[in-house]
Amino acid sequence: MNRVYFLGAGPGDPELLTCRAARLLEQCPVVYLPPLYEQPFARHLVGKEIFIPFDHYFADLISMIESQLLQGSVAFLIPGDLTFYSPFQALVDALEDRAVVVPGVGTANAASALLKKTLDLPGVCNRAILASPRALGNAPDSPTMGDLAAPGVSLLIYMNNIPLPELVAQLRTGYGVDVPIALAHRVGLPDEELVVATLDTIVARVGDRDYFNLNTPDRRPALTLLLVGESLTATADPDWWDYRRDTIWKHQGAG
Repeated sequence: MNRVYFLGAGPGDPELLTCRAARLLEQCPVVYLPPLYEQPFARHLVGKEIFIPFDHYFADLISMIESQLLQGSVAFLIPGDLTFYSPFQALVDALEDRAVVVPGVGTANAASALLKKTLDLPGVCNRAILASPRALGNAPDSPTMGDLAAPGVSLLIYMNNIPLPELVAQLRTGYGVDVPIALAHRVGLPDEELVVATLDTIVARVGDRDYFNLNTPDRRPALTLLLVGESLTATADPDWWDYRRDTIWKHQGAG
């Protein structure tokens, strides 16, 4: 039976495609992908029929896939993967057993690597929260980003739609003090940018640059991830390594 493979394509760097995803992609004569991925993944797409899934209504898209499955398997290149803030769940549900989901490198993973930082550093961070203002909503009783922010929290903000000065004011209320913030833009793409500052300095650092598509006719979520919290610039305590060695690691495998 031919399948529809939903391949986690990471943030856009084809080098981050998993071996399994690359093998399955090679087998598929039809590939659906965001326009942004067509150039970076060009060498993986030679000889394939390319479609943009967002150009089609849902029912039409399902009909196209059903027809294409008669000729072979179909691949979807998914930004990041299916885990968070992915629009592809309805397709996976509709295709049932014919859908196969392959995990990929998420944007948070790529941003953490770019920062060279663990986002839940022991002794510094007690929890990590992934959130989006778009998902929180704007009802009077909806939580704000300030409600999620607190000392010891690593906050990863996807699809921000709040002007940066307003967002910073909310975060400052939650954290109560000036903490590090990083703006990771188009991570994994050739023009990736990383801006590391603090809540008190990020607005001046960014200036008039619109990293969130708030002031353009194109209101689609921008490829910008915000990371906030003490872990971004903290230094790990080497004693934590020795503590784990003595209390956890040396007992592993002991008979």
